[in-house]
Amino acid sequence: MSDAPDDLRSRSRRPRRVIWGAVLVILAWLVVAGLGGSAQGQLSGVQTNDNSTFLPENAESTLVSEAVLGFTDSDTLPYLVVVERGDGGALTPQDLQAVAEFASGVPALPLPELGEGVTLGDYLVGDGAPVPIPSADGEAALVTVPLDATTGTEASGETSALVEGAEAMRAEIAETLVPAGLDGYVGGPGGLIADFAEAFAGIDGILLGVALLVVLVILLIVYRSPILPFAVLLSAVFGLSAASLVVYQLAVNDVITLSGQSQGILFILVVGAATDYALLLVSRFKEELHDEPSSWVALKRAWRGAVEPIVASAATVILGLLCLLLADLRSTSGLGPVGALGIAGALLASLTFLPAVLLLFGRKAFWPFAPKIDHVHAEDVVGTKGVWGRVADLVGTHPRRTWVLTLVALLAAAAFAPTFSASGATIEETFLEDTDSITAQKVLAEHFAAGAATPIQIVAPEADADAVLEVVTNDEGVDSAYVGLVPPQPGQPSVPPAVVDGTVLVQATTVAASDSQEAQDTVSRLRTDLDAVSPEALVGGNAATNLDVLEASARDLRVIVPAILVVIFVVLSLLLRSIVAPLLLVAANVVSFAATIGISALVFEHVFGFAGGDPAIPLYGFVFLVALGIDYSIFLMTRVREEAQQRGTRPGILVGLAVTGGVITSAGIVLAATFSALAVLPLVFLVQIAFIVAFGVLLDTFVVRSLLVPAAAYDIGPPVWWPRHLAADRRGGRPPTST
Repeated sequence: MSDAPDDLRSRSRRPRRVIWGAVLVILAWLVVAGLGGSAQGQLSGVQTNDNSTFLPENAESTLVSEAVLGFTDSDTLPYLVVVERGDGGALTPQDLQAVAEFASGVPALPLPELGEGVTLGDYLVGDGAPVPIPSADGEAALVTVPLDATTGTEASGETSALVEGAEAMRAEIAETLVPAGLDGYVGGPGGLIADFAEAFAGIDGILLGVALLVVLVILLIVYRSPILPFAVLLSAVFGLSAASLVVYQLAVNDVITLSGQSQGILFILVVGAATDYALLLVSRFKEELHDEPSSWVALKRAWRGAVEPIVASAATVILGLLCLLLADLRSTSGLGPVGALGIAGALLASLTFLPAVLLLFGRKAFWPFAPKIDHVHAEDVVGTKGVWGRVADLVGTHPRRTWVLTLVALLAAAAFAPTFSASGATIEETFLEDTDSITAQKVLAEHFAAGAATPIQIVAPEADADAVLEVVTNDEGVDSAYVGLVPPQPGQPSVPPAVVDGTVLVQATTVAASDSQEAQDTVSRLRTDLDAVSPEALVGGNAATNLDVLEASARDLRVIVPAILVVIFVVLSLLLRSIVAPLLLVAANVVSFAATIGISALVFEHVFGFAGGDPAIPLYGFVFLVALGIDYSIFLMTRVREEAQQRGTRPGILVGLAVTGGVITSAGIVLAATFSALAVLPLVFLVQIAFIVAFGVLLDTFVVRSLLVPAAAYDIGPPVWWPRHLAADRRGGRPPTST
């Protein structure tokens, strides 16, 4: 038989049942794609983006929120509409009349997206129309629109009354108030969450489209083929469809909490992971085709060679993500199963759909550069002038110098990690650009007490009401305080406060905005001071929620990071059958993460100008960088072990580095590029995550996996596999070949 590739001859060696099996696999994935695509389009409708819903049930602010429900007929999520003159002057009687007319018409505003005849009033709490409240300086008016938090946030298709109500009021402001020389802004909790929903509306189309386009361009460059890139992208899309199908069912049945952030990260995780797995499988397939005329035999060998590192990599990420279930914050714990299902979908598609496509196309999948039977192997680049040949030569010639200098550089970058700001972000620091709700917050702070929009709420025993009120009123961070649902009106008879189960509600307006550090400090002082006069008093409200989120995030970081490190170490120990090598890999990835955080701190402060960051960012960054970054070390070290068993440890390290250099670098670039796509959404949190993961993956790919790990392992030598000893080391092994 000739050594020349012959697809017809190769095809004849493939059992007919195998070909039909591949066809059935592809058809099955088409069905999954159809069902999952529909579910994927509905994920936005089952999102939750309110901080208060993310806290554990025993958080103090959560307990207060539940207790406050006893003082009202329903839970409210208010819009705060603030109006001022466009020229900055005082409001005239005519202006106030225009605002009053606007307020009186709010309940009648139609919401056509929710059905014919549906109005905003159908979702408001109370029977009357909102009443404008003029500011003390006479330059603004505030209209509080109390939306029912339960019915107003229920999904209706891809929207909700919350979103449609904000849009309706903004349209009405533009039509009635702006022509009268007035500017109006819809803010408060309702307006803010509506802006979040608008920001995340781009996930289904823009984010996924950008990610797929970026990956397509990279794959076209890597493969120089019009067939393989689309096969890989279809694998990623089908994996996402499978994951979305399960995630939607879990979210709609309240088994997990799905946030807009989790949905965006799900898309990126699946596309990046599926592409990484495909690159490894296709690389092994291409290697085998240089030796084997039958593409079916070559594919079997490639699948068997790639399945162990791919499954180990996926298992590491899945188990690492599932460690997030230990989190107190439900947004974080919800990301765990969401991300794990995404990785599982990527794994399943990469090991079934993609091989089926490769089986049917054979060598033609690489057209027009189909590999020939020339018995040229990737390890032949060791000692040559190729990029990875030179890198392997550097590692083998100066191992200790290489890993020491690399480690020093990483530690120097890590020295800036403590300056990373993750103590929370204000509303103004949440979006990349000002939104309507941000502008409303600014105008509100100019003309009203900054905390008037979302007061501190304290539930206390009735007998302690006076003492609690005195402590609250005397706090330096409190502008005013009162007992009851509404503040007392001048000239009006006082109304006895409602008493529910022996408790009363005390509300306090803070001097600073409720999303500020100053307001959180006020909550901390009040909790401490009130313990002395009323140990049963509980402090809640928006500022308390933010404080509880910060504390829960700190606790989650302390608990989850060690858990992930233990899980990764155990998986690596089982995979590599060693103790020393896993310790080396875990330590290298931790140093890489610290260096990434250090560089990110400098970039965020001095380049992007970000004042703060979400408290969950360090944990998210750790999960993605350590769990995903370990992938490349797994791909490297599994191939190193495979080669070392034949050649000996040190030659095996050089061959493994040379063989995996191109494919792992390509995988790192793809993953970095896909995470960079998160930056298309106008949220500071996602931009920060995008930079941290993209930079960290590139650092891990080009520095840690290419220099630090192989050089340190080479310097250690055979003991890197302790407690095992390779037979090839005892007999001297055989050196890597060179041309």
